Amino acid sequence: MSAIVQRPREQSPDPICGAAVDLALAAVQQEAGPDAVGDLIATTGDEQRTATHSFACHLAGYHGWQWQVILTRGPRSRRVTINDVSLVPGDEALLAPAWLPWTDRLEPGDMSPGTVVDTPADDPRLSPGISGADELAGELDPGPLHPVNWEPGLGRRRVPSAYGRERAARRWRQGPGGPRNQTTRAAPGHCGECGWLLTIGGPMGQEFGICSNQLAETDGRVVTFDHGCGGFSEATSPSSTSRVETILDEVSVDDWTQD
Repeated sequence: MSAIVQRPREQSPDPICGAAVDLALAAVQQEAGPDAVGDLIATTGDEQRTATHSFACHLAGYHGWQWQVILTRGPRSRRVTINDVSLVPGDEALLAPAWLPWTDRLEPGDMSPGTVVDTPADDPRLSPGISGADELAGELDPGPLHPVNWEPGLGRRRVPSAYGRERAARRWRQGPGGPRNQTTRAAPGHCGECGWLLTIGGPMGQEFGICSNQLAETDGRVVTFDHGCGGFSEATSPSSTSRVETILDEVSVDDWTQD
């Protein structure tokens, strides 16, 4: 048998506090100035013997914000007092975007020569080198180009020759994934030592690999072992441990005696 869930009753504003609109308006005008306060938007109640008056805000840069004045009174008292005056965002308020850590703000294409992005030590996309997770699977698995029971004549009709591989290697080394560019000169390390490098088999695997860092300009492209960028997996930024002295000392206690 399912339990019956009752909806919470909406609290009506206290009649006495709700009628004190002029008091609330005077309080917010004294706080913000007459020109910053607009018309009454709503009067709501949150607790017993309280009322919240909301006024439009006319401050520049605060479109959709509201001034809120909370009034209250004691039990069996008709004297209304001001509890709080605040500026709060409304449904159409212009707000700053939610805060994100710096590393989470980066997107592919944001890196430029000289930019260094730290890689967390516990990044789930990387495994320790001793784990063997990067061993060439092609040495054990022939792959779709060489299926089971493959024999010469059943695969591709032509493959790159030594001359073709040499031209490709020269082109790749001279391209953006090679060593002779500003990105590599400003990099903290090389691809041959980077955890984001995917190794490839065959003769080209002796000098080239595939970058798998989604923030790098070469993500998904061939890179040389001596190429580098700011996405180097072992890059770390120096951490500062210096402390700045506080301007106001609220901790120490001074002994003082009156003569």
